[in-house]
Amino acid sequence: MRRTLALVCTAAVGLTGVALGAPAAAATAPQSEGRSGGSPVQAVLDELVVGYVPGASADQRARARGRAAAHVTERVVAGAPGRREVELVRLPQGKDRDRAIDELLTDPAVAYAEPNQLYRHQAKPGSGGSTVAPDGFSNGSLWGIYGDTSTPANAFGSQAAEAWAKGSTGSSSVYVGVIDEGLQVDHPDLAGQVWVNPADRVNGVDDDGNGYVDDVHGWDFASGDRTVYDGGTRGSTDDHGTHVAGTIGAVNEAATDVPVSGGKQVGVVGVSQDVTLISGKFLGRNGGSLAAAVKAVDYFTDLKTRRGIDVVATNNSWGGGAFSQALFDAIARADEAEILFIAAAGNNGTDNDATASYPSSYALPNVIAVAAIDKTGGLASFSQYGATTVDLGAPGVGILSTTAYSGWSTYSGTSMATPHVTGAAALYAASNPSASASEIKAAILEAAVATPSLQGKTLTGGRLDASGF
Repeated sequence: MRRTLALVCTAAVGLTGVALGAPAAAATAPQSEGRSGGSPVQAVLDELVVGYVPGASADQRARARGRAAAHVTERVVAGAPGRREVELVRLPQGKDRDRAIDELLTDPAVAYAEPNQLYRHQAKPGSGGSTVAPDGFSNGSLWGIYGDTSTPANAFGSQAAEAWAKGSTGSSSVYVGVIDEGLQVDHPDLAGQVWVNPADRVNGVDDDGNGYVDDVHGWDFASGDRTVYDGGTRGSTDDHGTHVAGTIGAVNEAATDVPVSGGKQVGVVGVSQDVTLISGKFLGRNGGSLAAAVKAVDYFTDLKTRRGIDVVATNNSWGGGAFSQALFDAIARADEAEILFIAAAGNNGTDNDATASYPSSYALPNVIAVAAIDKTGGLASFSQYGATTVDLGAPGVGILSTTAYSGWSTYSGTSMATPHVTGAAALYAASNPSASASEIKAAILEAAVATPSLQGKTLTGGRLDASGF
């Protein structure tokens, strides 16, 4: 399956996202694709992400930077045996970016050099959030959660309610990363669902030795601090990240006979009622950079490989830009760690087989690319698709979920479809704790229900069925 990059959000109040995807772990894209992929690349001015050959010394890296008169801003990836050191470098003001890339590539220590691309979600004005907690399940507004026989019912919902009826409601021992904006940790429907790092107290010390001081609920890679929810103080309301989180794992007892969240009767509910969410915030007021995205992906890989935290998947409702070797390599490292990378296919209504949309188009085994359908089972008019590059469809039109400032909003987009699949992965992992990432992915794709609008538009030709495992 081939894969690519793009990002989008539209609103029925709202937001949406795009996805990324790519090939096998050690492959390197041609530099021409890494620069633009055939389209203009939005990037941080005067910054490049540079990957060096494994084992390149500090002196060799300095020599390479000198060819472009660049200096180091920060280390993005630490070098290790068989792993490239990756640096974020700054160019002299006004220096031609492509010329600088060519200069860097003349040095044998440089494996690749690429713009520090920007990724964004794009939201349009809509109906907005409610200040009154909705009874989101029983009033028919949570169609994406419903199943064939739930009350209310919708045959084109994710079938999460059918899974609950079978006793599959999730587990707090399953961890999911939300790589996005931040999320409101104390939202009434998310309280108790967000990770509290037992190994790093709020004391100004990096107790767990991962390089992030007091990362209690995750980390803000956009601002470089521990505050994963800013609530609008930096120009971003964190609505998108909070909305995504709610679809994955909001809690509300009114949704099911299974007691959850202390008997709460109002609000909304996500696909996996019991799950632990970890924030990898990298989208800020001006979007998010490639360097920040790579660090966010690697953060979750480190939590699993070094700390033994069972991170099953990351949700990636974002995109925009060209192929990135740095991001490809980070997702490949997540694949080696058995972490799924679930990504939005994009909202431009185009064919990802013809024009890749990253990150959902990265052809890596752990990538699941998700299209959006509406409540009648139709492929959403905005949704990107691809018979070989988009895996399946999921509810993505008129999706009610949590938003910042303890609110609720209805958004549309492949950003909204993606967390339905992430929640389903969490459900499967809870019931099958020894399952590998490939087994979870196979179960999700094999359970997809054939849907006319998705025939010839997705790899499975079907839509998500969270009760079909």
